[in-house]
Amino acid sequence: MAPEDNSSCEPCKTFGQKCSHVLKKQRAKFYILRRCIALLVCWRDNNHDCKDF
Repeated sequence: MAPEDNSSCEPCKTFGQKCSHVLKKQRAKFYILRRCIALLVCWRDNNHDCKDF
């Protein structure tokens, strides 16, 4: 992964704040990943139903 630019976000002061910030980013990434997988699975299931056309 590419290094992230921290100039746009305020520097975190404590270790707990840093962990919280990283955790929020990871949760957002996993949410997007889950949504993409669900979309692909649903698309694949619907695509197989339409093979007869």
